[in-house]
Amino acid sequence: LNIDDMLVDGIKYPIVADATKILTEAGFRYRDRVIWKKPDGYLRIMRRSKVIRQNPYPMYYYPDNLLESLLIFQKGKFDYRTKTKDEREDSKVDIEEYGAKKWYSTLWEINNVLPGAKLEKGVAAFPDEIPYRFIKLFSYKNEIVLDPYIGSGTTMKVARMLSRHSVGYDIDSKLVDVIKKKTGFEGQNNLGTDKDKLVIHFR
Repeated sequence: LNIDDMLVDGIKYPIVADATKILTEAGFRYRDRVIWKKPDGYLRIMRRSKVIRQNPYPMYYYPDNLLESLLIFQKGKFDYRTKTKDEREDSKVDIEEYGAKKWYSTLWEINNVLPGAKLEKGVAAFPDEIPYRFIKLFSYKNEIVLDPYIGSGTTMKVARMLSRHSVGYDIDSKLVDVIKKKTGFEGQNNLGTDKDKLVIHFR
């Protein structure tokens, strides 16, 4: 779950704490939290710290938030015995990549991305690297990756690239064309295989 505390009309809301409480009370097991650190001077957030430059007095401090929480929850208990040796080997984590990119740390320093098209404006964009790491670390090939906030389809794109099935839903149907293009189902298909299919339901 990719979320962080939110400032609205001068009031800071503890979204991370609230979400953790809600999900654990719903029966999910809290596994861990990874902090995603964005680069210093990230344009979409650095304007917050300018407030005190314009008003250099106490109580005008609004720091740049370069961090987002990536919360890890688990539904039920995973039984490692359900996977065959071949299935485990086929989805084996690349230990060299794991070490070189410091996946072992709870602080991930990853550059952010800006929306790549006009249709993506208003979508909370995040880099492919984030779903890439989590899909590799918490799923096996041919399993289903669920994205309850599909947005522009970044998680679905990476899931297809990593030979996982995926299901996503959202309340904004305007992004359907963006999703088709991003996931390789419109235009040149350089992801997955020709057997892959995209099915869209409107409700």
